[in-house]
Amino acid sequence: MLVQQILATKSGEGVVTVAPGSSLAGAAEVLSAKRIGAIIVSEDGKHVAGILSERDIVRELGKRGVACMSDTVDAVMTAKIVGCSKSDTADQVMQKMTDGRFRHMPVMEGDEMIGLISIGDVVKARLAELSMEKDALEGMIKGF
Repeated sequence: MLVQQILATKSGEGVVTVAPGSSLAGAAEVLSAKRIGAIIVSEDGKHVAGILSERDIVRELGKRGVACMSDTVDAVMTAKIVGCSKSDTADQVMQKMTDGRFRHMPVMEGDEMIGLISIGDVVKARLAELSMEKDALEGMIKGF
């Protein structure tokens, strides 16, 4: 399955972003309110400056305590982004996520973000593919 197909199955709410310079506390509130695991740091919603995950926040809290919550997202975010294109396969994305040990990836078209996928989205797509393959094989074996 292609990333483009995965994006088509997601709700049309778009990618949640926060502006550079926003407080870490504010970003944490958005993550909590939206029940999401990562937020893109972007000035315009298209160009990615970084990504901030709940893991990034927890790691910083563990190091410095609640004082870090007044920091800006820029200080904690991952600035070196690994993205994918809409023509990448679910297997390719899963491999990138596994190798990089992260769970969220922006989908890029050139230097602009067109979506965001999570490891949950990829696993769901792969399970659907495997189910279809199983059904096809059963049909061939049983003569359907």
